[in-house]
Amino acid sequence: MNQDEVIDALSQALPGCQVTVAIDGSHFNLVVVSDLFQGARTVKRQQMVYGALASPIASGAIHAVNMLTLTPAEWAVRQNQS
Repeated sequence: MNQDEVIDALSQALPGCQVTVAIDGSHFNLVVVSDLFQGARTVKRQQMVYGALASPIASGAIHAVNMLTLTPAEWAVRQNQS
């Protein structure tokens, strides 16, 4: 699975999200920014991302996922701290 396929899968499941993907073999590092995360706890946010990637995870195309899930406001705060 490549970066574009991951972005497409997440964009379909989480319309309007912004996704950054770094791939190292079958290990994927994701930053997902979405208004849909507003009011959701971290576990719920991660479940939303895992749900979008369930098929490639089940097939083994994605072996491991590290993710950072943020609302646009949370992302803006992180960017201002940099």
